[in-house]
Amino acid sequence: MRLYASRAEPVKLRAAALGLAFLSSATIAASVPALADATTAQQILKGMSDFLKNQSSLAVKYDADVEVVTPSMEKIQFSASGQATLARPDKFRVTRTGGYADVELVSDGGKLTIFDKNGNRFAQVPAAASFDETVDKLRSEFSLEVPGADLLLTKPYEALTAGVLEAKRIGTGVIEGIECEHLAFRNLDTDWQIWVQIGDHPVPRKYVITSKAVGGAPQYTLRLRDWSFGAVQAPEAYAFTPPPGSRGIAVTELTDIDEIPSGRVPGGLQ
Repeated sequence: MRLYASRAEPVKLRAAALGLAFLSSATIAASVPALADATTAQQILKGMSDFLKNQSSLAVKYDADVEVVTPSMEKIQFSASGQATLARPDKFRVTRTGGYADVELVSDGGKLTIFDKNGNRFAQVPAAASFDETVDKLRSEFSLEVPGADLLLTKPYEALTAGVLEAKRIGTGVIEGIECEHLAFRNLDTDWQIWVQIGDHPVPRKYVITSKAVGGAPQYTLRLRDWSFGAVQAPEAYAFTPPPGSRGIAVTELTDIDEIPSGRVPGGLQ
């Protein structure tokens, strides 16, 4: 018995060792594509970011959908459309038209104007020295977002990848008939996806952000189309001329200009 056992034990150990070796090899083999996909995803995102930041001027049209979750866990979606024109470093014009607000943001490099078209009223404040700083100002001081702003910053790659824990290339997708690279990224509180056009103009065509920290995981979806680059616009294109009958007000008086109507969703639309 002891002789049998002494001979069998090495066999069992070798078998176990071979099993562990097989599992380790399988694990390594499975992880290599994942690592490769992560590197590829980062490279594609970097290529897109470099292309955008190197454009001194650009224009794009967009459609946006934002979801909210009611206390009863019902998802409600609000939609808006608009366009953005940017002349680096400090001039831009962005419009957003939805079911509850029609707003235009204009910076001529000296003044930033927020125009509420529905109320025919506007507020003006000093503009920041760059588009990036103006975006920060709008966010921090006025709780206003420029749709897709992170894509248009001076360093979009750094802004997009801040806090990224995981990256992967999903494959290819088709957005409005255009073949794109489909990428997915994970942050602590959000998951986000981006579809980047394949070819010489690697522009984003779709951008989806999922808020994991909010019950029901609502999403923000941005579709981008009709990109154009290099068209030099006269400075007047970024000047704001008050329409007839409009009135200037303090920026603190500008309310109800968000994509989501305040106070409507929890109790139902009335």
